[in-house]
Amino acid sequence: MIMDNEKWLVNKEDNASLARLNAANEYTGRFGLKLSEGDAALLLKERTNILKKQERVEFGEGILPKLIFAFCDSPYIYQDNYTDTLGRLQEIFYSYKNDTLDEIPDDELIEFMKEQFDGPCQGSVDYLEDTALEGFARKARFGFQDNWEEDDDEI
Repeated sequence: MIMDNEKWLVNKEDNASLARLNAANEYTGRFGLKLSEGDAALLLKERTNILKKQERVEFGEGILPKLIFAFCDSPYIYQDNYTDTLGRLQEIFYSYKNDTLDEIPDDELIEFMKEQFDGPCQGSVDYLEDTALEGFARKARFGFQDNWEEDDDEI
């Protein structure tokens, strides 16, 4: 249950999303990961701020549940960095949705993020954001969707 001092983090529209995030703990618990209700509320508040900053509108639960299920088995995410990593991944996702001009479906972007995060980025969200996704976004803007992982020298 959310403590009284944490209630300010969640508005009425986020209650359903909060319930979904809490329900995800049953699955992510297999990997030693769990969001507290306060952490889940904080991530939803961050989502609202990121959407405003990125000038995006989104309906429904947002991308956070998909990020949770995609990244919970990463060898680079553990309980101590779980909430911070999810917050950064959420921010990076929305930023690159804008950078790719919304040409890339959510699932494809998440899949690419996960492959890079667990592969060349070795769990570094900074490297993911600044290097791996930069080339991906450039290719998306220029329409090179069939060869995401090709060498960036082609552009």
